[in-house]
Amino acid sequence: MSNKNTEDLQRQASENTLGLNPVVGLRGKDILSSARLVLTQAIKQPFHSAKHVAQFGVQLKNVLLGQNALQPDDGDRRFADPAWSQNPLYRRYLQTYLVWRKELHDWIGSSNLSPQDISRGHFVINLLTEAMAPTNSMANPAAVKRFFETGGKSLLDGLGHLAKDLVNNGGMPSQVNMGAFEVGKNLALTEGAVVFRNDLVELIQYQPSTEQVHERPLLVVPPQINKFYVFDLSPEKSLAKFTLRSGIQTFIVSWRNPTKAQREWGLSTYIQALKETIDVVLAITGSKDLNLLGACSGGITCAALLGHYAALGETKVNALTLLVSVLDTQLDTQIGLFVDEQTLESAKRRSYQAGVLEGKDMAKVFAWMRPNDLIWNYWVNNYLLGNEPPVFDILYWNNDTTRLPATFHGDLIELFKTNPLTRANALEVCGTPIDLKQVKSDIYALAGINDHITPWEACYRSAKLFGGNIEFVLSSSGHIQSILNPPGNPKARFMTGSGELPEQAKTWQDDSTKQADSWWLHWQAWMAERSGKLRKSPATLGSKTYPAGEASPGTYVHER
Repeated sequence: MSNKNTEDLQRQASENTLGLNPVVGLRGKDILSSARLVLTQAIKQPFHSAKHVAQFGVQLKNVLLGQNALQPDDGDRRFADPAWSQNPLYRRYLQTYLVWRKELHDWIGSSNLSPQDISRGHFVINLLTEAMAPTNSMANPAAVKRFFETGGKSLLDGLGHLAKDLVNNGGMPSQVNMGAFEVGKNLALTEGAVVFRNDLVELIQYQPSTEQVHERPLLVVPPQINKFYVFDLSPEKSLAKFTLRSGIQTFIVSWRNPTKAQREWGLSTYIQALKETIDVVLAITGSKDLNLLGACSGGITCAALLGHYAALGETKVNALTLLVSVLDTQLDTQIGLFVDEQTLESAKRRSYQAGVLEGKDMAKVFAWMRPNDLIWNYWVNNYLLGNEPPVFDILYWNNDTTRLPATFHGDLIELFKTNPLTRANALEVCGTPIDLKQVKSDIYALAGINDHITPWEACYRSAKLFGGNIEFVLSSSGHIQSILNPPGNPKARFMTGSGELPEQAKTWQDDSTKQADSWWLHWQAWMAERSGKLRKSPATLGSKTYPAGEASPGTYVHER
């Protein structure tokens, strides 16, 4: 594979890889049933359909006569090969496809269906037309060139990859060469040790890398449906290394991968485990409080914990950083099109029957939400061009999913249905009602402008739920790349506000200030002000009560 193709796949992966937001357990069947319903209703309008068939015929005639000027979107990288614009046959093939796609969308858009059904129809037509794109066929000019360059070997290699995926990957194109990575060997390499373990978590303390450290430690809480090492992926992308270089005593939670034996673990169970963990961090460091960082569903857990602490009058958390985390679950996303009371109850029931929600099943459904970025480009790369799947650490981590216990999945579905964190005392955890306005800790909330899992406007509304000082920051990236944002990237940008958060997210965006480089540097300064005085770095990890055990990355991360 050429360096350019590799870079394109890696860039797309960075922007579109899914840090799963497991609020729903949608199945492909749910989407197909909606598709059937919408298309049946549309077909019941024969005159409307006939009009669009006639219009398609006229446009097709113009294509064949070379009188059609339709072009793919500027950002559509699939048709970048010069053959699509310069070769008359390829140009007509492409324009026939574009005319067909446009007419299908016009047909559903001008039907007499409800607005929601029209949106569902557009989504289903997208699935169909993206699957039928000319670039996904053996006529793809890049595949034809590759076939002749390799004397047909690319086709044989592609068939081999297809056979392997049919057996090992449920028929989905592999996004990554899983054999190229091993946690603890070339991922999650920052020096540290497990200093505490209970049924749900291993607590990893990292070895300070500076002579002095801030007295107030940082505890990082990852999402429960992914492994923790997204925060320690590779030395150049490691947030753990960055915080250590900043003189911050760094601890990270590694969640256990539950089985159906742990089906009863719920939100309160995770919060109770986190409370134990916080007490251990404070005991080891001698600090009276700490700073907390939560990402995605880990952010939901942290927010509920702070609400619980506020109800108890506890002040163990000084400041909270939320990364791409939605607490106000009124989401305007494609997933919302297919979510209703029946779908949610069905998802909850399936989890309870199985005992767990499988992360890999969620990954498949989410991939179909972004098929060009998460399926068809790998189809072309692996099968049509005969290339090996990419070797890319973010994709390896994203494919290394975990399970969610049924009770916790049910709790997340209830959060999605009733949106209780937006109202005082509507949610109860560990025996106390939650009111986020009573949380007076400083909040640093990060969102990604291209994030399609936790849309930035929803992250903005979520940040406004707290009662303390809020620093809202908007990265120029997607879901995962917003987190993995080390300094030094000349393309990196982020936006900051001027203090008070206006009611509307758009108003904040219009008044915001654009900044160059990574938000990590901005956050570093914010954290330094909230991490206390400097003192001599501890000589050893852990303490007498909590001695250092297994070396990082611990044992829970290896559980399958």
